[in-house]
Amino acid sequence: MIPELGHFCLIIALSISVVQCLTSFTGAYRNDAILMRVGSSMVAGQFVFVLLGFAALVYAFVNSDFSVAYVARNSNTLLPMQFKVSAVWGAHEGSFLLWTLIMSAWTLAVAVFSRHLPGDVRARVLGVMGVLSVGFLLFLLVTSNPFERIVPFAPDNGADLNPLLQDFGLIVHPPLLYTGYVGFSVAFAFAIAALLSGKLDASWARWSRPWTNLAWAFLTVGITLGSWWAYYELGWGGWWFWDPVENASFMPWLAGTALIHSLAVTEKRGTFKSWTVLLAITTFSLSLLGAFIVRSGILTSVHAFAVDPERGLFILGFFVLVVGSSLVLYAMRVPLIRSRVNFSGLSRETFLLTNNLLLIVALSIVFVGTFYPLAYEAATGGGKISVGVPYFNSLFIPVMAVLTFALGVGHTARWKKTGTAFLVKKLGFVLLVSFGLGVVLPLLLDGVYRWEVALALVLAVWVAATHLKDLWFRAGGSLSGLARISAGYYGMLIAHLGFAVVLVGVCITSHYSLERDVRLGFGESLELGGLNFTFQGVANTQGDNYSATRGSLLVSGDGSSYWLYPEKRKYLSSNQVMSEAAINAGLFKDVYVSLGEPVADNTWTLRVHYKPFVRWTWLGGLFMALGGVLAIADKRYRRLRQTGRNPATATLGGATV
Repeated sequence: MIPELGHFCLIIALSISVVQCLTSFTGAYRNDAILMRVGSSMVAGQFVFVLLGFAALVYAFVNSDFSVAYVARNSNTLLPMQFKVSAVWGAHEGSFLLWTLIMSAWTLAVAVFSRHLPGDVRARVLGVMGVLSVGFLLFLLVTSNPFERIVPFAPDNGADLNPLLQDFGLIVHPPLLYTGYVGFSVAFAFAIAALLSGKLDASWARWSRPWTNLAWAFLTVGITLGSWWAYYELGWGGWWFWDPVENASFMPWLAGTALIHSLAVTEKRGTFKSWTVLLAITTFSLSLLGAFIVRSGILTSVHAFAVDPERGLFILGFFVLVVGSSLVLYAMRVPLIRSRVNFSGLSRETFLLTNNLLLIVALSIVFVGTFYPLAYEAATGGGKISVGVPYFNSLFIPVMAVLTFALGVGHTARWKKTGTAFLVKKLGFVLLVSFGLGVVLPLLLDGVYRWEVALALVLAVWVAATHLKDLWFRAGGSLSGLARISAGYYGMLIAHLGFAVVLVGVCITSHYSLERDVRLGFGESLELGGLNFTFQGVANTQGDNYSATRGSLLVSGDGSSYWLYPEKRKYLSSNQVMSEAAINAGLFKDVYVSLGEPVADNTWTLRVHYKPFVRWTWLGGLFMALGGVLAIADKRYRRLRQTGRNPATATLGGATV
């Protein structure tokens, strides 16, 4: 009975979403305050009924109701409780129900925290988000019903949740990633609302900017956790592989990064409006494209849901409808969004424009590398071609190197016009120091001196030094002055420093990691990275829903010693075998061991990794996300919500923006 109630709740939520769209758009068109209030009030009802539907599916998993087909395919009586709950979004139907719930939560948040906006603007934004909710709910109900029953012969026990997903990563990674994906719908809705109204001044950029920063922060955390999860769970020691589904989340992140910078220029200078609108459309469109990639089955990935093409066709149709109509509206409004603010060739606007162009070039590289094999197969009638890591690295890395250098200059340059002598005075000495440190620091690392690492360290030091110098200048050269600097500036600073940290981690771990695949008998040793690994043997152990063979290795060196216990697990319900790596994690290095197969009496294969600075890739990602969140805490956003002032005439630092 509970699953039927959950299904019914989704039908009610769809009906409410339709009413929300109609009343919001009609009220805005007629300037009818009553209809606009009705549309706003529908938002809470939609969220409540989607939440009830989600709770009904959780109930079915927790109580092992295997008469529900989705539960039977993705759960088991032996599954630990935390994984029974996270199994709700462990496959296609439940993950899209989570997506829809997050969409309704974002819509409710906009309705609650945007009451200071003009009524017609708020109504159009909620109307656009209502249209998206209608599409998502229709997709669930028509093609992906998570409450479908197995009658009359329900199994006594379920299949099992994929062992790869029986991990803490499943609990946190998809909700955070989806929150970022769906969060960009808010920026999209504000852009479409501005196009519909024809009022494309700086105000809509100010209104949408905090929401965009928050969505970008969630997506950054989601990607970072996904990289960390793949690193320790898949048993291969990698943190990124340019996998199609990895790229599906990376593309909206690149577009979103360009969007938050473009919004800053539109808000402060009233320019880049065309760029900003198009980037808002592009970023959310790429989020929808990511959903299509994961669910269509057209691209092979360890991360994808292998489902029938009919579902992918539905999402593709919705994607074409949303993107196509948005671009048509954009084309119709182009004359209204022409910027009339002038700036010189050497100015902060120029560097931010360069930033956007480079990010779009990087996005195009990833897009082509991801979809070219598919296009080639379609054009040749089944021919196969692969685009691998060398393609991405050879094209993407040089673009990001130029972008990193521009990052150090852009925030120092002045608005409208900057003199060359000013930049040389501000940055000349910093550039020399960055070059000197970057060239010397690789000498402190173990291994052969690599110019690629030296270049990366030069750029990382450059970004850090230019930003810290600017911080000290803004503080007036005193510690007390640091308290007077806005939260928005600190958010930018931390995000950019986080980018530098990621750069250091990526480059050092890529060039100085060591890996060995070996056969070791009990008592035999291996030396790697200045450490000695002694294989002491194996023992059998038992988990909640698996049996395991656990290896024991004594690691010694660097003045310390410790034990690592990699496992080979066999899950009882599915009989699938998985490797569980053992990792000794540290700020400056990880020691990583994965247990392979027995090859003879008391002899096993093992994979041993020595990975310096790998943690910096994820630490930097968290810093970047923290910067995005901190920027939202800027008091000017709170002031605007409290006073309801028009952002186009707000003041910032004593000057009218």
